[in-house]
Amino acid sequence: MTELDARYSDDAAEATGWAEAREILTAAELYWLSTVRPDGRPHVTPLLGVWLDHAMYFCTGPDERKARNLADNPHTVLTTGSNGLHQGLDLVLEGDAVRLADEARLRRIADAYVTKYGEDWRFDVRDGMFHHASGAGTALVFEVAPATAFGFGKDPYSQTRWRFPH
Repeated sequence: MTELDARYSDDAAEATGWAEAREILTAAELYWLSTVRPDGRPHVTPLLGVWLDHAMYFCTGPDERKARNLADNPHTVLTTGSNGLHQGLDLVLEGDAVRLADEARLRRIADAYVTKYGEDWRFDVRDGMFHHASGAGTALVFEVAPATAFGFGKDPYSQTRWRFPH
């Protein structure tokens, strides 16, 4: 379901279509992940990710703060967009991060990383994890299927909300 919030939109604004938002999610090189620490404080970090099959995927080392936070609380927010004030579309995805271990799915996601980011981001898949081809370590893989997403347009200014059935 797509809806424009007129309270935060110019009079000439229209709701942004989900197809346009998906194109931006697919093309973005960098995302920001927000998680919650065990004591309730927020944790935000930049990361790489891929949009595939109606969800965002990212990976992180098993001992990194974001992995430890997600083990306790799967609620997360992923953002991407433009730092320009008068151009672009900023996106905010809210959902739960679910750890994946199915090796067939992990191989598809690993292939998507190479396609998007190049050979420096090639992963082998085994034991339900990514293993960096260079031997640099292992990574857990998470899927975030958006429950709600927001798009903040800047020319004209607009706020679109998308809600997804689950």
